[in-house]
Amino acid sequence: MLEDFSDITVFTSGEDMVYNIDSAMGFLISDAWAQADGGGGGGLIGILPMVLIFVVFYFLLIRPQQKRAKEHRNMVAALSKDDEVVTNGGTLGKIIDVDDSFVTLEIAPDINIRVQRAAISQMMPKGTVKS
Repeated sequence: MLEDFSDITVFTSGEDMVYNIDSAMGFLISDAWAQADGGGGGGLIGILPMVLIFVVFYFLLIRPQQKRAKEHRNMVAALSKDDEVVTNGGTLGKIIDVDDSFVTLEIAPDINIRVQRAAISQMMPKGTVKS
């Protein structure tokens, strides 16, 4: 059976298929690119888009995330008694005790919870928590 697909000629006989490779390559790769002088100068040009994408990702994604992480580390290190904070879970409370790894929050009169320092997401202005 003979089938003609523009430049590609496919000969089929039962389950065996033979492709005209030259026509297939001409179909997939432009003849102008295939015949161009590939003098080895394309290495830098070929890697340049990848470098540009990395630079864009660095300035749009990586650097801002590092800046936020540094600000969070500094905020957690500066926690002290009577600061009003919000945890990652959304619990609002006033710090009544600070340890190396944990803080104790008063979330209501005589109701205290103990959370990790890293679980503090942000500090609130004084007076936010009404006692």
